Amino acid sequence: MTASTQKVGLRTDVAIVGAGPVGTLLAILLGKAGRRVTLIERWSQHYPLPRAVTFDHEIARILATLGIDAENDPAINYHDELYYWRNRAGENIQIVDWQSQSASGWRVRYWFNQPELEKRLLAIAAELPEVTIRRGWSGVGLEQDAEGVTLTLRRTPEEVGPEGETCEVRAQFVAGTDGANSFVREALGLESEDKGYYFDWLILDMIPQFDYVAAHPEQPAQWQLCDPARPTTVVPGGPGPVSGGPDRRRWEFMVLPGEDGQALQQPEQAWKLMAPWGLTPENAELERAAVYRFQARWARDWRKGRCLIGGDAAHLMPPFAGEGMCAGLRDAVAMAWRLNGILEGRLPMDVLASYTTERMAHVRHYIDFSQMLGEIICIDDAAQAAARDARMITDLEARGHTPVPTDICQLGQGLWDEGSAYAGELSVQGIVEHAGRRDRFDQVVGQGWLLLGYEADPAAGLSAAQRAQFDRLGGRCVTLVAEGGAADVVDAEGRFATWLNAIGARYVLIRPDFYVALTARDVDDLQDKFSNIMRLMGGVGALDLAAQ
Repeated sequence: MTASTQKVGLRTDVAIVGAGPVGTLLAILLGKAGRRVTLIERWSQHYPLPRAVTFDHEIARILATLGIDAENDPAINYHDELYYWRNRAGENIQIVDWQSQSASGWRVRYWFNQPELEKRLLAIAAELPEVTIRRGWSGVGLEQDAEGVTLTLRRTPEEVGPEGETCEVRAQFVAGTDGANSFVREALGLESEDKGYYFDWLILDMIPQFDYVAAHPEQPAQWQLCDPARPTTVVPGGPGPVSGGPDRRRWEFMVLPGEDGQALQQPEQAWKLMAPWGLTPENAELERAAVYRFQARWARDWRKGRCLIGGDAAHLMPPFAGEGMCAGLRDAVAMAWRLNGILEGRLPMDVLASYTTERMAHVRHYIDFSQMLGEIICIDDAAQAAARDARMITDLEARGHTPVPTDICQLGQGLWDEGSAYAGELSVQGIVEHAGRRDRFDQVVGQGWLLLGYEADPAAGLSAAQRAQFDRLGGRCVTLVAEGGAADVVDAEGRFATWLNAIGARYVLIRPDFYVALTARDVDDLQDKFSNIMRLMGGVGALDLAAQ
């Protein structure tokens, strides 16, 4: 077959390589803001099998801005239960709080079926006239200059054979969200840091024909079996394929030294592993069996010129904290508000430098945390496991079996004021009332650059020059009150008052990604810190993008 080449077949603001959940979310966030987006995916068909099965409160908050309500969505569920770690004897050795509501207004943990969520996201993207989706194309060339990036694509062999046609896409920016074997990362020459952490695990996704959790009250809904004979993870897999029917379940089994992972994932071997758990081909469906290598690594830089990477292209972590996909979706939001600001002429190109510094430190926290959890469970020596059990049971008893709270992780150095309490962390969110509506703050007020004043007009707290800067940034001022009139946002349950009193603040500047840029106790403090934020962002005003 003779290949044909189409020169600069498409011009776009942002080309995104990889249409998984990270790339698709980025496309939506850019498209909703009016940016022209080309979303490129090498596979012609959507992948139909499970991968990620859980997300946290921050992702629920992000999805809610797209109209996906994790509390009431039929494709998402949750379990009002703690996350237990048990030894071979069935004793608790650790308990993690996956039960409570987070400070950001959503439950700590949700469960879902990734193919269903991806289809939802792709449908939202497809409805946006600014978003073009090109399936069956792979990146094969990338060149950038001062004005933009030329991306060369080739039809994947599955489409037209090994000599498929090629085309060129000219974009102002390129985002690589194309997985662990990222073409964009390799084309940019971005090197990775590897912690040398490797464990192979067999993942079995099951669809029981009965309510497994109800049938096994002795087992937690979400737990780790820290048995050196076979370390095992047992967690929900999201709602089942039939609305109102039994939920999916996932089992993860560590591949032991000397075992053949490929042989272990064959159906006959998979069913042998499931037999002690009461699942057979007669009462359950084996939806997927796959061996994964759990790793801990990250790229040393996530941006080069006008190109960025995110998701698995930028980092990989063990799954024990359930934060892998979550980290990628955070990357998408972090890229989106920066790129939107630059393309609108509101922000300078320099803000892209903070994408790496902020997100890498955040991700490394979860990589370290996930590796620490893995070091607890991935013990296949009986004596070492017994020592671990004794140590952890003693620690658990000493704190009265109190669950370990889910922590709030701070961003790395970047566009937030280091002298402000709570800055660099995810903002607190409460229920508010405004204009006859009562809901979470995000759903009532919206998102973006928001300057909050509690029982104070935040606009009056800025100087005239600062108000002009904030206007050019597209910012909005919001007055929160305990009780108020139609023009005020009412702190209906006192969540904001409790938060701000605890940190001694009256003003809060929240970024478009829901992270706190600054908190201030009074007008003088606000003006000083606001000036610092503007300085960190390189000045805010009408910028000539073509001149950068």
